Amino acid sequence: MAHMRVKMASLKICSLSSKQWASLSSVIFLQPSAAYSTEINVNTRMSAFRRGTGGRSSFNGVVATVFGASGHLGSSICNKFGNTGTQLVIPYRGDFYDVQPLKLCGDLGQIYFTPYNLKDEDSIRKAMKHSNLVINVIGREWETKNFTFDDIYVKGPKTIARIAKECGVERMIHVSTLNATEHPVPLMLKEGSKYLSAKWRGELAVREEFPEAVIFRPSDIYGSEDRFITYYAAFWRRQGSGMPLWKKGEKTVKQPVFVSDLAQGILNAARNFDTNGQVYQAIGPKRYQLGELVDYFYRVMRKDKDWGYFRYDMRFDPLFPLKVFLTAKLPGWPIASLGWDKIERDHVTDCVDNSLPTLEDLGVSLTRIEDQAPWLLKPYRAHNYYDEDLGEFEKPAPPPVVA
Repeated sequence: MAHMRVKMASLKICSLSSKQWASLSSVIFLQPSAAYSTEINVNTRMSAFRRGTGGRSSFNGVVATVFGASGHLGSSICNKFGNTGTQLVIPYRGDFYDVQPLKLCGDLGQIYFTPYNLKDEDSIRKAMKHSNLVINVIGREWETKNFTFDDIYVKGPKTIARIAKECGVERMIHVSTLNATEHPVPLMLKEGSKYLSAKWRGELAVREEFPEAVIFRPSDIYGSEDRFITYYAAFWRRQGSGMPLWKKGEKTVKQPVFVSDLAQGILNAARNFDTNGQVYQAIGPKRYQLGELVDYFYRVMRKDKDWGYFRYDMRFDPLFPLKVFLTAKLPGWPIASLGWDKIERDHVTDCVDNSLPTLEDLGVSLTRIEDQAPWLLKPYRAHNYYDEDLGEFEKPAPPPVVA
């Protein structure tokens, strides 16, 4: 006889006559009876239903809305949080299939998607009405006719912070940038980087609406599909085999951070309520001269002086500015993210405030760029068909560290 198990508040067995029992071959009918409503209260917070030990297949009580989840940093954040049993709400713009791979960041039923527009407050409110944590990593390295830097980094974060307060969100984490300042020092552009000044005003806007928000200021972020290591490796960033840099990159010092380290720092901050209202500088373990760092990237790619590589001062190349200008006029995304504002801020030295905490204060063990660059640059290597195990190529010397 087939057995049927039904979980309900209470069950009533309908009485049947002997003839009915015989005709139905002893099948039992179960009539559900419930004294409660099956409607879901929209004000109920999912964080009240914590279950499990905190691993990927459990629910740790945190419902996090991640704005900008499809980006380089956002996808790493989703992976870190999903592995700890966080339920993720991922707002997205454009095609759903751009964010669909993030479904794998968590277990079944833990990842939710909702369309939104940064200028549509109703869609933003819908994305965070059940959350107790909001993370904003929305970013774009160039302006468009629909979204200026002011829209992306000032008005957008301010709106998100305000609506988060209105929805009763307990915590907010906002990602800014290391060299954000009200008045950037101009190098190539007359007024300096609009990106850096917008990031500064965005921090103030978030603080105004959500005073206890945690703010991260990362330096240049590198990792898979980044816009730092692979940016300099791209053919469009070069002029033939030459690399144009402002003053040959000898006047710029960088302290890049690994994307996984930053994502881990954000996760650790989310776990600790004592981080509320803090500003963290997300920097790597070492400082490098930009020119020496780029030279190292090309040594890793087996494109050294024998290949024809050389580095020169872009101020004396009239063709490179023309190339940047024409790239900005092309439709769609700029080739290799090439644009004047990015070139401007790429040559701004990373300024570290020793009075502010860093990722190490959040318990993060920092990754050296020498440990990641060979793997990240492998698709760009010359003579890639040679077997590494044969030892035909010397291990590239690491870049010198700036004290």
